[in-house]
Amino acid sequence: MTNNNLSSNIWKLYIIKTLRWFLLIMPTIVLFFQENGLSMKEILLLQSLFSIGVVLFEIPSGYFSDVVGRKTTIVLGCIFGFLGLLTYSFSYGFMGFLIAELLLGLGTSFISGTDSAIIYDTLLQLKKEKEYKKIEGRMLSAGNFSEGIASIIGGFLALINLRTPFFVETALMFLTIPIALSLVEPKRHKYKNKEGSLKEIMKIVKYSLNDHKEVKCLIFYAGFTVASTLTMVWFIQPYFLLVNLPLAYFGIVWGILNFSVGIFSLYAHKFESIVGRKKSLISLIFISFAGYILLGLFQSLWSIIFIFLSYFVRGISSPVLKDYVNKLISSDMRATVLSIKNLVGRLIFAIIGPFMGWVADIYSLQTALLTSGTIFLIFGVISLLFLHKHKAL
Repeated sequence: MTNNNLSSNIWKLYIIKTLRWFLLIMPTIVLFFQENGLSMKEILLLQSLFSIGVVLFEIPSGYFSDVVGRKTTIVLGCIFGFLGLLTYSFSYGFMGFLIAELLLGLGTSFISGTDSAIIYDTLLQLKKEKEYKKIEGRMLSAGNFSEGIASIIGGFLALINLRTPFFVETALMFLTIPIALSLVEPKRHKYKNKEGSLKEIMKIVKYSLNDHKEVKCLIFYAGFTVASTLTMVWFIQPYFLLVNLPLAYFGIVWGILNFSVGIFSLYAHKFESIVGRKKSLISLIFISFAGYILLGLFQSLWSIIFIFLSYFVRGISSPVLKDYVNKLISSDMRATVLSIKNLVGRLIFAIIGPFMGWVADIYSLQTALLTSGTIFLIFGVISLLFLHKHKAL
Protein backbone atom coordinates (compact mmCIF):
# COMPACT_ATOMS: atom_id res chain seq x y z
CA MET A 1 0.00 0.00 0.00
CA THR A 2 1.49 3.33 -1.09
CA ASN A 3 1.13 6.61 0.74
CA ASN A 4 -0.81 7.96 -2.26
CA ASN A 5 -3.43 5.23 -1.88
CA LEU A 6 -3.68 5.91 1.84
CA SER A 7 -3.82 9.69 1.44
CA SER A 8 -6.78 9.24 -0.93
CA ASN A 9 -8.84 8.52 2.21
CA ILE A 10 -8.88 12.23 2.97
CA TRP A 11 -10.48 13.47 -0.26
CA LYS A 12 -12.84 10.46 -0.37
CA LEU A 13 -14.04 11.30 3.12
CA TYR A 14 -14.52 14.91 1.99
CA ILE A 15 -16.85 13.63 -0.75
CA ILE A 16 -18.75 11.32 1.62
CA LYS A 17 -19.14 14.18 4.10
CA THR A 18 -20.33 16.52 1.34
CA LEU A 19 -22.94 14.05 0.04
CA ARG A 20 -24.18 13.09 3.50
CA TRP A 21 -24.58 16.74 4.47
CA PHE A 22 -26.29 17.75 1.23
CA LEU A 23 -29.50 18.02 3.23
CA LEU A 24 -32.10 19.09 0.69
CA ILE A 25 -34.86 18.18 3.14
CA MET A 26 -33.92 20.47 6.04
CA PRO A 27 -35.30 23.91 5.04
CA THR A 28 -38.87 22.56 4.77
CA ILE A 29 -38.77 19.41 6.93
CA VAL A 30 -41.18 20.81 9.54
CA LEU A 31 -43.67 21.62 6.75
CA PHE A 32 -43.23 18.09 5.39
CA PHE A 33 -44.01 16.59 8.81
CA GLN A 34 -47.08 18.78 9.21
CA GLU A 35 -48.32 17.93 5.71
CA ASN A 36 -48.22 14.29 6.76
CA GLY A 37 -50.29 14.89 9.89
CA LEU A 38 -47.64 15.29 12.62
CA SER A 39 -48.07 17.80 15.44
CA MET A 40 -45.16 19.80 16.85
CA LYS A 41 -45.15 17.51 19.86
CA GLU A 42 -44.75 14.47 17.58
CA ILE A 43 -42.01 16.22 15.58
CA LEU A 44 -40.02 16.91 18.75
CA LEU A 45 -40.65 13.36 19.99
CA LEU A 46 -39.38 12.00 16.67
CA GLN A 47 -36.12 13.95 17.03
CA SER A 48 -35.76 12.80 20.63
CA LEU A 49 -36.20 9.16 19.59
CA PHE A 50 -33.64 9.69 16.81
CA SER A 51 -31.15 10.96 19.39
CA ILE A 52 -31.92 8.05 21.72
CA GLY A 53 -31.37 5.68 18.78
CA VAL A 54 -28.01 7.32 18.09
CA VAL A 55 -27.17 6.99 21.81
CA LEU A 56 -27.98 3.26 21.80
CA PHE A 57 -25.95 2.57 18.65
CA GLU A 58 -23.08 5.02 19.24
CA ILE A 59 -20.71 3.06 21.50
CA PRO A 60 -21.31 -0.40 19.95
CA SER A 61 -20.65 1.05 16.49
CA GLY A 62 -17.48 2.76 17.71
CA TYR A 63 -16.31 -0.50 19.29
CA PHE A 64 -17.21 -2.33 16.05
CA SER A 65 -14.98 0.14 14.23
CA ASP A 66 -12.06 -0.45 16.59
CA VAL A 67 -12.37 -4.25 16.36
CA VAL A 68 -13.54 -4.92 12.79
CA GLY A 69 -12.20 -1.91 10.92
CA ARG A 70 -12.87 1.70 9.96
CA LYS A 71 -13.69 1.03 6.30
CA THR A 72 -16.30 -1.67 6.95
CA THR A 73 -17.98 0.50 9.59
CA ILE A 74 -18.24 3.52 7.27
CA VAL A 75 -19.60 1.34 4.44
CA LEU A 76 -22.35 0.05 6.76
CA GLY A 77 -23.08 3.61 7.89
CA CYS A 78 -23.58 4.73 4.29
CA ILE A 79 -25.87 1.77 3.56
CA PHE A 80 -28.05 2.44 6.62
CA GLY A 81 -28.19 6.15 5.72
CA PHE A 82 -29.43 5.29 2.22
CA LEU A 83 -32.07 2.88 3.59
CA GLY A 84 -33.26 5.52 6.08
CA LEU A 85 -33.84 8.12 3.38
CA LEU A 86 -35.45 5.54 1.10
CA THR A 87 -37.88 4.67 3.91
CA TYR A 88 -38.63 8.36 4.49
CA SER A 89 -39.37 8.87 0.79
CA PHE A 90 -42.21 6.33 0.84
CA SER A 91 -43.62 6.87 4.36
CA TYR A 92 -46.69 8.91 5.26
CA GLY A 93 -47.04 8.75 9.03
CA PHE A 94 -45.32 8.71 12.42
CA MET A 95 -44.38 5.00 12.50
CA GLY A 96 -42.86 5.06 9.02
CA PHE A 97 -40.89 8.19 9.89
CA LEU A 98 -39.75 6.57 13.15
CA ILE A 99 -38.35 3.54 11.29
CA ALA A 100 -36.61 5.93 8.89
CA GLU A 101 -35.14 7.95 11.78
CA LEU A 102 -33.84 4.81 13.50
CA LEU A 103 -32.15 3.68 10.28
CA LEU A 104 -30.63 7.15 9.88
CA GLY A 105 -29.57 7.05 13.52
CA LEU A 106 -27.86 3.71 12.96
CA GLY A 107 -26.09 5.10 9.90
CA THR A 108 -25.04 8.24 11.77
CA SER A 109 -23.68 6.16 14.67
CA PHE A 110 -21.58 3.94 12.41
CA ILE A 111 -19.95 6.93 10.73
CA SER A 112 -19.79 9.27 13.75
CA GLY A 113 -16.42 8.91 15.43
CA THR A 114 -15.18 6.42 12.85
CA ASP A 115 -14.67 9.09 10.19
CA SER A 116 -12.56 11.12 12.63
CA ALA A 117 -10.67 7.99 13.71
CA ILE A 118 -9.78 6.94 10.15
CA ILE A 119 -8.60 10.48 9.38
CA TYR A 120 -6.38 10.57 12.46
CA ASP A 121 -5.02 7.03 11.88
CA THR A 122 -4.35 7.87 8.22
CA LEU A 123 -2.46 11.03 9.15
CA LEU A 124 -0.63 9.14 11.90
CA GLN A 125 0.64 6.58 9.37
CA LEU A 126 1.61 9.37 6.97
CA LYS A 127 3.38 11.13 9.88
CA LYS A 128 1.13 14.16 9.41
CA GLU A 129 -0.95 13.91 12.59
CA LYS A 130 -0.26 17.59 13.38
CA GLU A 131 -2.52 18.44 10.43
CA TYR A 132 -5.52 16.70 12.03
CA LYS A 133 -7.14 19.79 13.52
CA LYS A 134 -6.89 21.61 10.18
CA ILE A 135 -8.23 18.59 8.24
CA GLU A 136 -11.09 18.07 10.70
CA GLY A 137 -12.00 21.75 10.40
CA ARG A 138 -11.98 21.54 6.62
CA MET A 139 -14.09 18.37 6.78
CA LEU A 140 -16.72 20.10 8.90
CA SER A 141 -16.48 23.14 6.64
CA ALA A 142 -17.11 21.01 3.53
CA GLY A 143 -20.16 19.49 5.19
CA ASN A 144 -21.63 22.82 6.14
CA PHE A 145 -20.95 24.45 2.77
CA SER A 146 -22.69 21.43 1.25
CA GLU A 147 -25.67 21.85 3.57
CA GLY A 148 -25.77 25.56 2.78
CA ILE A 149 -25.97 24.98 -0.98
CA ALA A 150 -28.48 22.16 -0.46
CA SER A 151 -30.69 24.44 1.63
CA ILE A 152 -31.15 26.85 -1.26
CA ILE A 153 -31.70 24.09 -3.83
CA GLY A 154 -33.97 22.15 -1.45
CA GLY A 155 -36.18 25.20 -1.01
CA PHE A 156 -36.78 25.37 -4.76
CA LEU A 157 -37.31 21.58 -5.06
CA ALA A 158 -39.97 21.81 -2.34
CA LEU A 159 -41.96 24.14 -4.59
CA ILE A 160 -42.54 21.11 -6.84
CA ASN A 161 -43.57 18.90 -3.94
CA LEU A 162 -42.45 18.66 -0.31
CA ARG A 163 -41.47 15.02 -0.96
CA THR A 164 -39.25 15.83 -3.95
CA PRO A 165 -36.19 16.78 -1.83
CA PHE A 166 -36.34 13.32 -0.20
CA PHE A 167 -36.23 11.52 -3.56
CA VAL A 168 -33.22 13.51 -4.77
CA GLU A 169 -31.35 13.20 -1.46
CA THR A 170 -31.91 9.42 -1.41
CA ALA A 171 -30.22 9.12 -4.81
CA LEU A 172 -27.26 11.20 -3.62
CA MET A 173 -26.90 9.11 -0.46
CA PHE A 174 -26.63 5.96 -2.60
CA LEU A 175 -23.48 7.42 -4.21
CA THR A 176 -21.67 7.37 -0.84
CA ILE A 177 -21.67 3.55 -0.80
CA PRO A 178 -19.23 2.89 -3.70
CA ILE A 179 -16.97 5.72 -2.44
CA ALA A 180 -16.88 4.16 1.04
CA LEU A 181 -16.02 0.79 -0.52
CA SER A 182 -12.92 2.36 -2.10
CA LEU A 183 -11.45 3.59 1.21
CA VAL A 184 -8.10 2.17 2.35
CA GLU A 185 -7.87 0.73 5.88
CA PRO A 186 -4.95 2.43 7.70
CA LYS A 187 -2.62 0.52 9.98
CA ARG A 188 -3.61 0.68 13.61
CA HIS A 189 -3.41 -1.22 16.87
CA LYS A 190 -6.55 -3.34 16.94
CA TYR A 191 -8.26 -3.54 20.30
CA LYS A 192 -7.65 -6.97 21.81
CA ASN A 193 -10.92 -8.55 22.82
CA LYS A 194 -10.06 -10.71 25.82
CA GLU A 195 -13.24 -10.64 27.86
CA GLY A 196 -16.05 -10.47 25.30
CA SER A 197 -17.51 -7.51 23.45
CA LEU A 198 -19.81 -6.16 26.17
CA LYS A 199 -17.14 -6.29 28.89
CA GLU A 200 -14.58 -4.66 26.60
CA ILE A 201 -17.01 -1.89 25.67
CA MET A 202 -17.76 -1.26 29.34
CA LYS A 203 -14.03 -1.25 30.05
CA ILE A 204 -13.51 1.57 27.51
CA VAL A 205 -16.58 3.43 28.82
CA LYS A 206 -15.17 3.22 32.35
CA TYR A 207 -11.79 4.43 31.09
CA SER A 208 -13.37 7.39 29.27
CA LEU A 209 -15.94 8.46 31.87
CA ASN A 210 -14.11 7.60 35.08
CA ASP A 211 -10.48 6.51 34.94
CA HIS A 212 -9.05 9.22 32.67
CA LYS A 213 -10.12 12.42 34.41
CA GLU A 214 -9.11 14.80 31.63
CA VAL A 215 -10.88 12.77 28.92
CA LYS A 216 -13.97 12.53 31.12
CA CYS A 217 -14.13 16.29 31.69
CA LEU A 218 -13.59 17.05 28.01
CA ILE A 219 -16.32 14.58 27.00
CA PHE A 220 -18.91 16.14 29.30
CA TYR A 221 -17.89 19.67 28.31
CA ALA A 222 -18.20 18.69 24.63
CA GLY A 223 -21.54 17.01 25.39
CA PHE A 224 -23.14 20.19 26.70
CA THR A 225 -21.66 22.19 23.82
CA VAL A 226 -23.10 19.75 21.25
CA ALA A 227 -26.49 19.66 22.99
CA SER A 228 -26.70 23.46 23.03
CA THR A 229 -26.13 23.72 19.27
CA LEU A 230 -28.49 20.81 18.50
CA THR A 231 -31.27 22.35 20.57
CA MET A 232 -30.82 25.67 18.79
CA VAL A 233 -31.18 24.02 15.36
CA TRP A 234 -34.76 22.94 16.15
CA PHE A 235 -35.70 26.40 17.41
CA ILE A 236 -34.61 28.18 14.24
CA GLN A 237 -37.60 27.47 11.97
CA PRO A 238 -40.14 28.39 14.70
CA TYR A 239 -38.10 31.56 15.28
CA PHE A 240 -38.31 32.37 11.56
CA LEU A 241 -42.10 32.09 11.83
CA LEU A 242 -42.12 34.21 15.00
CA VAL A 243 -40.31 37.12 13.31
CA ASN A 244 -42.42 36.72 10.13
CA LEU A 245 -39.63 35.76 7.76
CA PRO A 246 -41.28 35.06 4.38
CA LEU A 247 -41.34 31.33 3.59
CA ALA A 248 -39.53 31.95 0.30
CA TYR A 249 -36.44 33.02 2.30
CA PHE A 250 -36.32 30.03 4.67
CA GLY A 251 -33.97 28.02 2.46
CA ILE A 252 -31.75 31.01 1.68
CA VAL A 253 -31.28 32.05 5.32
CA TRP A 254 -30.82 28.40 6.37
CA GLY A 255 -28.16 28.11 3.69
CA ILE A 256 -26.35 31.26 4.85
CA LEU A 257 -26.28 29.91 8.42
CA ASN A 258 -24.67 26.69 7.26
CA PHE A 259 -22.19 28.55 5.07
CA SER A 260 -21.16 30.42 8.22
CA VAL A 261 -20.45 27.15 10.06
CA GLY A 262 -18.29 26.11 7.12
CA ILE A 263 -16.29 29.34 7.38
CA PHE A 264 -15.98 29.15 11.17
CA SER A 265 -14.82 25.52 11.15
CA LEU A 266 -12.35 26.26 8.35
CA TYR A 267 -10.56 28.68 10.67
CA ALA A 268 -11.12 26.74 13.92
CA HIS A 269 -7.45 25.75 14.18
CA LYS A 270 -6.37 29.39 13.75
CA PHE A 271 -8.89 30.58 16.35
CA GLU A 272 -7.57 28.04 18.86
CA SER A 273 -3.92 28.85 18.13
CA ILE A 274 -4.52 32.60 18.59
CA VAL A 275 -6.84 32.47 21.61
CA GLY A 276 -5.33 29.40 23.27
CA ARG A 277 -6.86 26.30 24.83
CA LYS A 278 -8.14 27.86 28.06
CA LYS A 279 -9.81 30.91 26.51
CA SER A 280 -11.23 28.77 23.67
CA LEU A 281 -13.00 26.45 26.10
CA ILE A 282 -14.30 29.29 28.27
CA SER A 283 -15.51 31.40 25.33
CA LEU A 284 -17.60 28.67 23.67
CA ILE A 285 -19.93 28.32 26.66
CA PHE A 286 -20.50 32.06 27.05
CA ILE A 287 -20.95 32.73 23.32
CA SER A 288 -23.59 29.99 23.16
CA PHE A 289 -25.34 31.51 26.20
CA ALA A 290 -25.28 34.97 24.60
CA GLY A 291 -26.95 33.61 21.45
CA TYR A 292 -29.86 32.08 23.40
CA ILE A 293 -30.39 35.12 25.62
CA LEU A 294 -30.32 37.67 22.79
CA LEU A 295 -32.77 35.63 20.69
CA GLY A 296 -35.02 35.29 23.72
CA LEU A 297 -34.99 39.03 24.38
CA PHE A 298 -35.37 40.30 20.81
CA GLN A 299 -37.83 39.13 18.17
CA SER A 300 -37.47 40.89 14.83
CA LEU A 301 -36.00 40.17 11.42
CA TRP A 302 -32.71 41.86 12.30
CA SER A 303 -32.32 39.72 15.45
CA ILE A 304 -31.85 36.62 13.24
CA ILE A 305 -28.20 37.69 13.24
CA PHE A 306 -27.88 36.40 16.82
CA ILE A 307 -28.32 32.82 15.55
CA PHE A 308 -24.81 33.13 14.11
CA LEU A 309 -23.40 33.05 17.65
CA SER A 310 -24.62 29.48 18.08
CA TYR A 311 -23.34 28.56 14.63
CA PHE A 312 -19.94 30.01 15.51
CA VAL A 313 -19.79 27.66 18.49
CA ARG A 314 -20.91 24.79 16.28
CA GLY A 315 -18.16 25.48 13.75
CA ILE A 316 -15.31 26.01 16.21
CA SER A 317 -16.07 23.40 18.87
CA SER A 318 -16.08 20.18 16.84
CA PRO A 319 -12.56 20.21 15.32
CA VAL A 320 -10.97 21.76 18.42
CA LEU A 321 -12.53 19.40 20.98
CA LYS A 322 -11.96 16.31 18.84
CA ASP A 323 -8.30 17.26 18.57
CA TYR A 324 -8.00 17.64 22.35
CA VAL A 325 -9.53 14.19 22.91
CA ASN A 326 -7.53 12.51 20.11
CA LYS A 327 -4.24 13.63 21.66
CA LEU A 328 -5.12 11.83 24.90
CA ILE A 329 -6.12 8.40 23.55
CA SER A 330 -4.51 5.58 21.56
CA SER A 331 -5.66 4.35 18.15
CA ASP A 332 -6.91 0.99 19.48
CA MET A 333 -9.85 2.69 21.21
CA ARG A 334 -10.02 6.04 19.37
CA ALA A 335 -13.34 5.46 17.54
CA THR A 336 -15.01 4.09 20.67
CA VAL A 337 -13.95 7.06 22.81
CA LEU A 338 -15.02 9.56 20.13
CA SER A 339 -18.34 7.71 19.92
CA ILE A 340 -18.72 8.05 23.69
CA LYS A 341 -18.14 11.80 23.29
CA ASN A 342 -20.86 12.00 20.62
CA LEU A 343 -23.15 9.78 22.72
CA VAL A 344 -22.96 12.10 25.71
CA GLY A 345 -23.95 15.08 23.56
CA ARG A 346 -26.88 13.22 22.01
CA LEU A 347 -28.03 11.91 25.38
CA ILE A 348 -28.01 15.39 26.90
CA PHE A 349 -29.99 16.68 23.89
CA ALA A 350 -32.48 13.77 24.17
CA ILE A 351 -33.18 14.81 27.77
CA ILE A 352 -33.15 18.60 27.46
CA GLY A 353 -34.51 19.01 23.89
CA PRO A 354 -38.05 17.61 24.40
CA PHE A 355 -38.37 19.47 27.70
CA MET A 356 -37.49 22.73 25.96
CA GLY A 357 -40.02 21.89 23.24
CA TRP A 358 -42.64 21.44 25.95
CA VAL A 359 -41.68 24.83 27.44
CA ALA A 360 -42.12 26.41 23.99
CA ASP A 361 -45.57 24.80 23.56
CA ILE A 362 -46.86 25.62 27.05
CA TYR A 363 -45.30 29.07 27.51
CA SER A 364 -43.51 30.62 24.54
CA LEU A 365 -40.52 30.24 22.26
CA GLN A 366 -38.89 33.22 24.01
CA THR A 367 -39.19 31.49 27.38
CA ALA A 368 -37.75 28.28 25.93
CA LEU A 369 -34.76 30.17 24.51
CA LEU A 370 -34.03 31.97 27.78
CA THR A 371 -34.43 28.75 29.79
CA SER A 372 -32.21 26.77 27.41
CA GLY A 373 -29.47 29.38 27.54
CA THR A 374 -29.51 29.42 31.35
CA ILE A 375 -29.42 25.62 31.65
CA PHE A 376 -26.53 25.23 29.21
CA LEU A 377 -24.61 28.04 30.90
CA ILE A 378 -24.95 26.44 34.35
CA PHE A 379 -23.83 22.99 33.22
CA GLY A 380 -21.15 24.46 30.97
CA VAL A 381 -19.61 26.40 33.85
CA ILE A 382 -19.72 23.29 36.05
CA SER A 383 -17.85 21.39 33.30
CA LEU A 384 -15.25 24.17 33.13
CA LEU A 385 -14.75 24.00 36.90
CA PHE A 386 -14.08 20.27 36.69
CA LEU A 387 -11.64 20.85 33.82
CA HIS A 388 -9.84 23.40 35.98
CA LYS A 389 -9.84 21.02 38.96
CA HIS A 390 -8.13 18.31 36.94
CA LYS A 391 -5.70 20.81 35.40
CA ALA A 392 -7.16 20.31 31.92
CA LEU A 393 -8.03 23.99 31.48
